[in-house]
Amino acid sequence: MLSADIHILQTEATGLLRQLIATPSFSKEEDRTAAILEQYLRGKDIPTQRLQNNVWAKNKYFDPSKPTLLLNSHHDTVKPNKAYTLDPFSPIEKEGKLYGLGSNDAGGALVSLIATFVYYYASPNLSHNIILAATAEEEISGHQGIELLVPGLGKIDWGVVGEPTQMQLAVAEKGLLVLDCTVHGKAGHAARDEGENAIYKALPDIEWFRTYKFPRVSDLLGPVKTTVTVIDTDNKAHNVVPSTCHFVVDVRVNELYTFEEILDVIRQHVSCDVQPRSLRMRSSSISLDHPVVRCGIQAGRKCYGSPTTSDKALMPFPTLKTGPGDSARSHTADEYIFLDEIKEGITSYIELLRPILLKQSRTADHQKI
Repeated sequence: MLSADIHILQTEATGLLRQLIATPSFSKEEDRTAAILEQYLRGKDIPTQRLQNNVWAKNKYFDPSKPTLLLNSHHDTVKPNKAYTLDPFSPIEKEGKLYGLGSNDAGGALVSLIATFVYYYASPNLSHNIILAATAEEEISGHQGIELLVPGLGKIDWGVVGEPTQMQLAVAEKGLLVLDCTVHGKAGHAARDEGENAIYKALPDIEWFRTYKFPRVSDLLGPVKTTVTVIDTDNKAHNVVPSTCHFVVDVRVNELYTFEEILDVIRQHVSCDVQPRSLRMRSSSISLDHPVVRCGIQAGRKCYGSPTTSDKALMPFPTLKTGPGDSARSHTADEYIFLDEIKEGITSYIELLRPILLKQSRTADHQKI
């Protein structure tokens, strides 16, 4: 493809993103955006497959004897928060920004990866197969997204996960452990010295979560972080001593601990009942010596460890998280992405993969952007 073709892909990508923004796609409700993605790819004469709300496609000259690269991002969104001043489903363009729910997380990365897949789709002599997967339920770490799809895709050797990282290289990612903690007391009347207040019994455990420092600190991901995020009781009456107090702890785990080790330490120090919701979202990393990481470093990108968790955690092969946009804008009111970020994201993805897929100089005249 020539630079003119790249410009067409960039223009089409922003048009596709506008369609996605205008179509609500909350987790588990992504059927309409899945249809939009199918229609777009089929309009490029690219056959697609769909599993529930996950849409995927293979490059034209898929060869089972070659290693396979997965390009993945998600098309579901969170629900808009109450602080929005703009219509979250209206793709408003203003001052070089495209506003709308999901524009930054992760619509910009998704359409940029789609454009990259289209760019390489019909190349006959790639060193790798490419599978594009636009998946569902990422925002809720659901079971019907990438986790459902990957087992049916065949052997995948490595992947690129599109999330807003300002095109820097998230080579590691903290795992997510959500804990339900319960303390039991005894009900009584608040006006008298009765009962055993479950809230008061919970306070020492809550304070432990606030102050405890796990000793192993990662060079890439920093310390393990524990945050109490929800507290409730079994009653709503003001004059009843609560017999049960439940609280939720968000635990972000670096690569130096297993979830089992974290749980063992916690249970040794607190008196409440501790139950993890899931052990699936573990910390993940890719070697700094991996070819895609080396290509990114050579292009001037920086490596870092991401404190947030993505579908990368559910992939049983090395993955690099990188994409246009800024994670700080995710889930915020009046979410936006710069249009130039999408354009640069497409060219950056193409250039990142070129030395690997084409095994030739990045400056080859017939491929130069």
